[in-house]
Amino acid sequence: MQAEFRLLVRECLAGHPIALRNLVQQFEHQVFGLCFRMLRHRQDAEDAVQETFVRVIKNLHRWDPDREFEPWLLTIAGNRCRSRLAQRYSRSQPQSLDYPVADRSHLENDKNQLAEEIDLAIGELREQHKACFLMFHQSEMPYAEIALKLGVPLGTVKTWVHRARYEVIRRLRHRGVIADELPTV
Repeated sequence: MQAEFRLLVRECLAGHPIALRNLVQQFEHQVFGLCFRMLRHRQDAEDAVQETFVRVIKNLHRWDPDREFEPWLLTIAGNRCRSRLAQRYSRSQPQSLDYPVADRSHLENDKNQLAEEIDLAIGELREQHKACFLMFHQSEMPYAEIALKLGVPLGTVKTWVHRARYEVIRRLRHRGVIADELPTV
């Protein structure tokens, strides 16, 4: 499987359009899923997917064939989404209302800011932990499939996902995004 994929990448680098189409088709659903979850808007997600593959094809020569392709690809997709989110928030919104209305925009902003903070925390993880975390939580792959894909034991995958979760929570607490201690109910 890995040898076939490397051949596909070589053909893409040689500029074969069928190889490029095959590469995109192989990963477009995973990339769209990630982009849609991050951006929560179908058209924005489709645009981010297109930008992702343009960037991947443009920088394919930089991919290290000794590493897994999918985490590299999903990192690029995540970066494209974060850029779009930053653009979305930098646009000014008109504030002129003729009558008082309960402002609920802070709820949506809080949710989006939390998503951004989580993405930043994930981006700081060790590569193996990040790859397992993204495959498990974003691509919704079972542990066994991740283990096969990465060529590591099942227990290692479970450990890496657990450590990634712990590290994300620790980083969010450190940034003050979540409380140090959860209140007792």
